[in-house]
Amino acid sequence: MISSIKNKLQYALLAIPAFAATENIDLTPKDNFAGLADLSFGGIVSGAISLILLVVALVFFFVLIMGGLRWVMSGGDQKNVEAARNQITNALIGLAIVFATFAIMKLIETIFGITILSNLTIKPF
Repeated sequence: MISSIKNKLQYALLAIPAFAATENIDLTPKDNFAGLADLSFGGIVSGAISLILLVVALVFFFVLIMGGLRWVMSGGDQKNVEAARNQITNALIGLAIVFATFAIMKLIETIFGITILSNLTIKPF
């Protein structure tokens, strides 16, 4: 086993001079990645906040849907109906918190004139 790893490592080390022979490596973003050159820390944080809000809202929405399905499939059992009702209530509270967070961030943007939430656009494939 050790000798097999050693042989593979020796073959990999033979390729290093070939990679080192390249004189100029162009690392500037091209085509679809050209916008990465203008990326800043604030833009990354803003995009991350927008993405997190979107993902959390989707998760709570699907939890709400699953609670509704649990209620429909409970078959009239009081314990299952109560569990489904609690799940729906918790999902609605979570959605309200997410939308309140979004509204507070928009309010802060308006009052202070700063950009917290960037325009998050997801391009199709």
